[in-house]
Amino acid sequence: MKNNLYLWSLILSLVLSFQTELYSQFSPGDLSNAHSNLEGMSNCFKCHTAGDKVPNSKCLDCHTQIQNLQNNGRGYHSNSEVTSKNCITCHSEHHGRNFQLIRFDSKNFDHNKTGYKLTGKHESLKCESCHQSKNIANADLKKKGKTFLGLEKNCASCHSDIHSGTLGKECQNCHSVEGFVPVKGFDHNKAAFVLTGAHKRVDCSKCHRTEKINGKDVKVFKGISFFSCQSCHKDIHEGKFGADCTSCHNTESFSQVRMANFDHGKTAFPLLGAHTKVKCSSCHGDNLLSKPKHELCTDCHSDYHSGEFTEGEIVKNCAECHSINSFSPSNFTIEKHNKIRFPLLGAHLATPCTNCHLQEEKWKFKKTEISCISCHTDFHGEELSKKYMPGDECQACHNNMSWNTVKFDHNLTGFNLLGVHSKLECKSCHFNQESNKFLFASVSGTCKSCHNDVHLGQFESDKNENVCTDCHSFENWQPSKFSHQNTKFPLTGAHSKLECSKCHKTGKIENKEVVIYKIENFLCASCHY
Repeated sequence: MKNNLYLWSLILSLVLSFQTELYSQFSPGDLSNAHSNLEGMSNCFKCHTAGDKVPNSKCLDCHTQIQNLQNNGRGYHSNSEVTSKNCITCHSEHHGRNFQLIRFDSKNFDHNKTGYKLTGKHESLKCESCHQSKNIANADLKKKGKTFLGLEKNCASCHSDIHSGTLGKECQNCHSVEGFVPVKGFDHNKAAFVLTGAHKRVDCSKCHRTEKINGKDVKVFKGISFFSCQSCHKDIHEGKFGADCTSCHNTESFSQVRMANFDHGKTAFPLLGAHTKVKCSSCHGDNLLSKPKHELCTDCHSDYHSGEFTEGEIVKNCAECHSINSFSPSNFTIEKHNKIRFPLLGAHLATPCTNCHLQEEKWKFKKTEISCISCHTDFHGEELSKKYMPGDECQACHNNMSWNTVKFDHNLTGFNLLGVHSKLECKSCHFNQESNKFLFASVSGTCKSCHNDVHLGQFESDKNENVCTDCHSFENWQPSKFSHQNTKFPLTGAHSKLECSKCHKTGKIENKEVVIYKIENFLCASCHY
């Protein structure tokens, strides 16, 4: 039994040794990295056949992309010079792992053999400019990364279609490989809209505008409406002469108009009033076919008001005041006046127009100042702050019905009228008898500006001009707000029962008798002996 095991072990060793020796004898070297999975005696017939080396059919069984290209007659491998060769002529094997199966001189490569001849600007491009994975549609080939297979012949495979498919896929119908622009291949005379007359001189962009298609700005060339002139041109007649512009005009020049039986009443400017008596040449000049400006009266008539009613560069319609029958009299009514920035109200209704609008022998209307002081003298002069006359308007106090009717919110001055003050007439504080004028700005808000200081300055304070209000209210002159407890000498005990005159004696200040309230010495001996 042991002898049999030894014999079988010896036979197995000899067989293995023979197989290794045999493989070394038949294999000329290691396969490249791309075919390394085919190493070994058991894989030889995947590429080789008995009595032959490597037939093309074996290669194409694996390289189906090349087989498909040849079947479709596309690409370099379908060229007759290439198909007549064996694959191993260019792609030989058994030269080691790092051997490059695909190698050729790109600078001297004949691109014509691919079936796509490089012409025009394509001649100067580098190979990698076109042969990029992003330009390959086939998913399997795209995964290979660096490859020269898989490119299509159509322009869109490398170039973005700036027309977004609106003009089809045959770019060469208009463009050439010499340059994208100018578009030498396009003949507008072969289009559905043949260019004649002035249309030949129009820039393409005037008709072929840019639109958003799929989120991109696209110049639209196809599908543009041209069945009527209004498709591109605005009908300045607004349909008054019908839709057939050719009944009067032609493509050579818009101004070439057939004038037979012309009805001016159908134009944008029917002749009415005094205009019916005007000669044609007065408006049209020597060329009766011309179209004079007529939107504004000043297109023909001089502006009597010298631009006073001009807004920007446009003069407002004169018909607001005048009629086509006669320039005068004006038809600008009080009702119209009341709709503008200065309505005529109250006493202004009885004021003649000349009082405001005839200045220095010149009529002024829109440029007439409308502030009160532009017509009325400011009676108050410097006595009234501009804060109470915003925009030089007197309406804060007066109205246009009667100058003597005054309504004013005294709280706006910061001096609120309280107590007895609210019952006084304005002139009690604001009228000066000597100057016979009303005073406002020069009137101080302090108590002593109107009232005599009976204390002769005993309570004057730099911190409070109206120190009187510490003791007195606006209801009466009694010291109802005074509390002795808030002074330097609070009254306690028997002191709280004493009459004021017991301590506050009459004295003199500036040779005037006055009750002395501010006592500086609080010692007991000052009052008690």
